Amino acid sequence: MSPKSKRTRAALTALVVAAGTLATTGAAQAEQSRPGQQQQQLRRPGLFERTATYPVFQNRPAGEDAAAGTVAEISAVSEDGRTLVHTDAVARRIGFLDITDPDRPRGLGTLSLARLGDAEDEPTSVTVVGQYVLVVVNTSVSHAQPSGRLDVVSLRDRERVASFDLGGQPDSIALSKDKRYAAVAIENERDEEATPPGRDEGDLPQAPAGFVQILDLGRGAPPAHWRTRAVALTRADGRALPVLAEAGITEPTDPEPEYVSVNGRNQLAVTLQENNGVVLVDLPTGRITKAFSAGTASVRGIDTADDGRIDQTGSIEDVPREPDAVGWIDDRYLATANEGDWRGGTRGWSVFDSRTGRPVWDAGNGFERLAVRHGLHNEDRAGKKGSEPEGIAIAEYDGVPYAFVGSERDNFVAVYDVSRPTRPVFRQILPATNGPEGLLPIPSRSLLAVSSEEDDAEAGVRASVSLFRLGRGTARTASFPGIVSADDAHGAPIGWGALGALSAVPGKPHQLYTVTDAAYATTRVLTVDTARRPAVVTRELTVKDSAGRPVGYDAEGIHARPQGGFWLAVEGGTGADNKLVRLDAGGVTRQVVTLPADVAAGLGKQGFEGVTATTDRRGHEILWAALQREAEGDPAGVVRLGRYDVTAGTWSWYGYRLESTSTPGDWMGLSEITVVGDRLAVIERDKLNGPAASVKRIYTVDLPASAAPDGALPVLPKRLAHDVLPDLRATNGWTQEKLEGLAVGGDGHVYAVTDNDGLDDATGETVFLDLGTDRRVFGRRR
Repeated sequence: MSPKSKRTRAALTALVVAAGTLATTGAAQAEQSRPGQQQQQLRRPGLFERTATYPVFQNRPAGEDAAAGTVAEISAVSEDGRTLVHTDAVARRIGFLDITDPDRPRGLGTLSLARLGDAEDEPTSVTVVGQYVLVVVNTSVSHAQPSGRLDVVSLRDRERVASFDLGGQPDSIALSKDKRYAAVAIENERDEEATPPGRDEGDLPQAPAGFVQILDLGRGAPPAHWRTRAVALTRADGRALPVLAEAGITEPTDPEPEYVSVNGRNQLAVTLQENNGVVLVDLPTGRITKAFSAGTASVRGIDTADDGRIDQTGSIEDVPREPDAVGWIDDRYLATANEGDWRGGTRGWSVFDSRTGRPVWDAGNGFERLAVRHGLHNEDRAGKKGSEPEGIAIAEYDGVPYAFVGSERDNFVAVYDVSRPTRPVFRQILPATNGPEGLLPIPSRSLLAVSSEEDDAEAGVRASVSLFRLGRGTARTASFPGIVSADDAHGAPIGWGALGALSAVPGKPHQLYTVTDAAYATTRVLTVDTARRPAVVTRELTVKDSAGRPVGYDAEGIHARPQGGFWLAVEGGTGADNKLVRLDAGGVTRQVVTLPADVAAGLGKQGFEGVTATTDRRGHEILWAALQREAEGDPAGVVRLGRYDVTAGTWSWYGYRLESTSTPGDWMGLSEITVVGDRLAVIERDKLNGPAASVKRIYTVDLPASAAPDGALPVLPKRLAHDVLPDLRATNGWTQEKLEGLAVGGDGHVYAVTDNDGLDDATGETVFLDLGTDRRVFGRRR
């Protein structure tokens, strides 16, 4: 969470299958979790439900380019719970949102730090006390010359009423419950490119050392009467304090405090992330009362290789936890998010007894396996620090204490009941946009705000503030998760993601097949049970080449054959690489159908996107395949639907006219095809997401009775069957771009799914939709 190196970067349940239902359990918890944890009962049946996702670029100053970087990192809220304030280090400002109506947050504008100081000043944290916003500002000109201040800004008119020199480069701020104290971690972070004498590049120690700054607020005193007190974490001559050295702090002469939290006894906990330690300070006296190492952990059953496979057989051994955020559960126990920095990171979170400094609970592999189970595992980060739990917040709602733990890389917040601090119980998972950093409980209004620090205008995935309300919803009624996975034969959740196709399972009314695409090195056909809510991935089948070796196809379409086996539509890197692949029931490639040379020559990298099949009057299997975009040489705006007679080995083609778009960088294309009675249903979509998304539709065309004449491309009239955009927006999340899978199940329901791209240029959330009966969607009687 260091401001220069990090802040400036542009299932509701863990589920297992039991007795035909999904039960909330602690099965995804750590190997280190204590026995009996799974039997702990939760006090409240309600779940947090997402009410809105607000893209903060919409709150930019008038005249600013919409593509300019703008983020939401650390958030605070006014005492009435109606005005949210967040830092934006990228744009060097703080933002204000009206959340009076949590279903419709409204931008209230921003305050540029250039008004208060210099255009390069950077906000690192924020809190609110009474009518004042306390803004922590990094003003450092270099790592060797750290500086910062705390500005007190009127919430009413946004004028600065006081400012305090912090004496170094600040990071986080925390307010005591009685509002008598605020504490700021003065990190004075290391220069990752500097080399201390006798050490490696980026190593410690690097002077000057960090410390803690206490701001005495008094009892309702005006800001002009507030005073600061520094708590040194080293001796005046730079030597280590004995209390830190004896605790086993990695480099006690350069503590680098990171994150702060205050309990009900005005005891401050401050993490020393790079030094793998925690220091406790008595705020009234400024005395250090304890210091302890966060220790190490060994975690097994996780994915540790960036190899395109979700392989949960890896492990990390004796790795320093290196905690980032910290939060007091009560006056004795505190919890840390063990993101790690340069030497460690244990991919989970821990609970410590402040009296002994010892861990009493550790998430082990449980936190990372939540990501896998919910399709949020970021394979690109597997070889580094995995899910990177960065943020943590503790709050009590209706008498139940909750811990919220945010995954920086897998884009989710896990919610735990910590009624028994030594035995946390996983409750649900909340989806976020990219890089959730600020976790802001607002118990007075039963709300939780999550602010995200990653902003990618080019990919159209923007930083946001998401709001969640604690309600009476259940896993069956919630919009997220729409799909999760069961455990495999080894007890680990089946890994999944990048679902871009659907097909009914012949003879199984409540099952679908889906298939992974090029986001993963090996293609797998997954079986989905739709009788449960959320739907469950229950089985996986590895796809193999004709020699029986695992193979990686960019599978964008799947059709389960009544005769047995599958057809896959495989998109190629070039036109000639596109193919239809027939698999046997064991997933082995038995037949490959290529495109005609003239059609292949007109295609770029966007080719096959779907495949389905019918049987003609002679009993011949007829394949229907959709190309995504227009082929070169074809009429503008017309994309091809291919008809392939498997027995005759011949292609013929029909045209489909796409909608038009005037948005720069956008295009229209097809992303699925399936047979619905005497019609072909296709998904037509644009390339836009979030608030810009416009076209996510299902159209139908009449199923041609025979092949088109050679060389012809007759355009089939289309009819709108269903606009899926309202269904996607009804999740109150970031509207996903890639609506790609469509099927009519054997139960007569129409299902659709979005491709999460394996979290590459995407939030990672998969939306799995039951759109209702085929009669409702297509006007068709069964």
